[in-house]
Amino acid sequence: MKYLKLIVLLISISVCSCKSDKNDTKSTTTDNSTETELSPERKSVAYDTDLSDGNVIVKPISHGTLVLEYGNVIIYVDPVGGAEAFKGQKPPTYILVTDIHGDHLDIKTLEAVSTESTKIIAPHAVADQLPSALNNQTIALSNAETKAYALADIELIIEAIPMYNLREEALQFHPKKRGNGYVLTLGEERVYISGDTEDIPEMRRLKDIDIAFVCMNLPYTMPVKAAADAVLDFKPKKVYPYHYRGTDGLSDVELFKSIVNKENERIEVILVDWYKKSDEV
Repeated sequence: MKYLKLIVLLISISVCSCKSDKNDTKSTTTDNSTETELSPERKSVAYDTDLSDGNVIVKPISHGTLVLEYGNVIIYVDPVGGAEAFKGQKPPTYILVTDIHGDHLDIKTLEAVSTESTKIIAPHAVADQLPSALNNQTIALSNAETKAYALADIELIIEAIPMYNLREEALQFHPKKRGNGYVLTLGEERVYISGDTEDIPEMRRLKDIDIAFVCMNLPYTMPVKAAADAVLDFKPKKVYPYHYRGTDGLSDVELFKSIVNKENERIEVILVDWYKKSDEV
């Protein structure tokens, strides 16, 4: 009888212990799940969000295409995707085109979105491909050339920056002097748009950049680590990884953010889903 009571007691202790372990495991799993869900490193801004950077409003469209607003100055960068891609946007005061490739130069889109008063800024290689109506409203800039404009009380300075490949296996994609990156001075704000480039010396030597849009897609532009290294050199206040889909899918922009902020926490890396809209079509 004593042995029977002892066996019953041991079984009861074992059952209670198992219940306690299960409850502890459940609690730990729930805590970890909540932590992961709320981790800010996993968050990104939706493509259709208007982003205010000082006096400049950034409107991501897709891939290498965006809209910038500064007061009554509206700038379209590499507009592609037809009029539908710009539904709801104000008509452009200026259009910047960086290169001749189809994800930057789309003549049908240019015809659809430009107005009679729109000025198009482009490299000579792009201007040479435009029909006469568009060519007549185009100012062709070579690398290092600058144009200044005044609209009411707003001064806009547009500087053409070199963009080209460095790696031997990629030299055919973007040769020197064909395309333009751009530095825009809008009042006191300086905005850099890389176009299709690698981590060239001209990028690394940039100064006083408030907002940068930096490409990173293989094999056409540069690897993530090279892009991060260049950004650490020229130290923009804010940087948007953009133009980051290559032949093998999307580049790891979170790795880019991690590398930059490990070395310099003062650079704000803003992750935007530039491809959600195009993926839904």
